[in-house]
Amino acid sequence: MSSGFLASKARKVVKKKKIAAKIEARSTSEVSELFSTIDILMLGPHYVQELEEYKERAQPYGVPVVVIPQAVYAQLDGERLVELAIKTIDETKS
Repeated sequence: MSSGFLASKARKVVKKKKIAAKIEARSTSEVSELFSTIDILMLGPHYVQELEEYKERAQPYGVPVVVIPQAVYAQLDGERLVELAIKTIDETKS
């Protein structure tokens, strides 16, 4: 549920800032189907041990993978989540 609430907060942030983005909380079982359609994969902090596995799976698609910091996740901080996503995507492109 926390992921869904955080995604909802982040959607409000992008709407307010008029950023063209689609933010969804999805099950890890769906990840493989999403790589061809996403710009970034953000994992909940409880998936930190699986980060390298997800990075390997995402690499052929050029999709960056990051773990959401515990503070952002716990505080449902949509603003910081969006900032992290934008920063990570920008760094990947440069």
